[in-house]
Amino acid sequence: MRVFKKTSGNGGLTLYLGKRDYVDHVSQVDKVDGVVKLDTSDFGDRKVFVQLACAFRYGSDDLDVMGLCFRKDIWLQQVQIYPADHKPTLSAMHDTLLKKAGDNSYPFTFEIPNNLPCSVSLQPGPDDKGKACGVDFEVKTYLAKEKCDPDEKIEKKDTARLVIRKIQYAPTQVGAGPKADICKSFMMSDKPVHLEASMEKDLYFHGEQIPIKIKINNESNKTVKKIKITVDQTTDIVLYSADKYTKGVFNQEFGETVEPSNTYENTLSITPLLADNKEKRGLALDGRLKDEDTNLASTTMLRGIDKEVLGILVSYKIIINLMVAGGGLLGGLTASDVTVELPLMLMHPKPAE
Repeated sequence: MRVFKKTSGNGGLTLYLGKRDYVDHVSQVDKVDGVVKLDTSDFGDRKVFVQLACAFRYGSDDLDVMGLCFRKDIWLQQVQIYPADHKPTLSAMHDTLLKKAGDNSYPFTFEIPNNLPCSVSLQPGPDDKGKACGVDFEVKTYLAKEKCDPDEKIEKKDTARLVIRKIQYAPTQVGAGPKADICKSFMMSDKPVHLEASMEKDLYFHGEQIPIKIKINNESNKTVKKIKITVDQTTDIVLYSADKYTKGVFNQEFGETVEPSNTYENTLSITPLLADNKEKRGLALDGRLKDEDTNLASTTMLRGIDKEVLGILVSYKIIINLMVAGGGLLGGLTASDVTVELPLMLMHPKPAE
């Protein structure tokens, strides 16, 4: 088993975790079981605490000037492990970590509430520095005289911290695919264009091809010149008041022509990828650990999230647009679009145990 560890600058605290991804199963979240190894020689009258915090960062560290902090704690829990106060029931993970850490090691456990947002980061611009904005979770062990004294200054050298992720995987059962249709009439045409779009299932994995079945019945006297498919990501940032941002993550035109009084039926496949959107600042990505690749943010699986719990909610929709050319003397003046939308869920499959 891989073990993650971080030692404080003073060498007195070493934080051990057995994993950095904690799965939100909707009904409950994996427990955060860890161990801290202590060298108490320089502790004096100070105690050792461990803290798990979920925070919303909406500015880089280098903006924290003049007492302004661009980080807001959404949820925070602290326990004292030395002198021993917090005594969790030992798990198999604890046993493994205690053997790895050796003598003078103290276990801890945190339970993450299931109403907290998942780890999400917002893609920085090319010139942005520091940590990305977004929701992150952090385990921190530190030395202090008191548990929650806002006036006590905690030195950086007396702290060890590891960022973890709260993630969701796709449910094992997928639902029926969405379907949408429209019948649109035009100026100077006594008959309409029918458009129907559907998908086989309601959820697709990151990087998986998404086939969209399209049916067109063009009863009008106009020509469908091409089909345009876009995918929009909507990021709902619930911070003080709800802010929603929509950014396109896929855009492709298909040169399919449907003449008047003709029909068309085909399946067109699309694959929205982060690789095609590297320059888009503010795009929501799955929470990123240092130096690790990530992907477009997964769809947030909602179950009555309390709006007081600040976070980031992510959703997607597919837009199918027929570009219909105007005919006759008026030409482009009578051109129009025929549009339908389909909801899309993008997630990761649950890995094999």
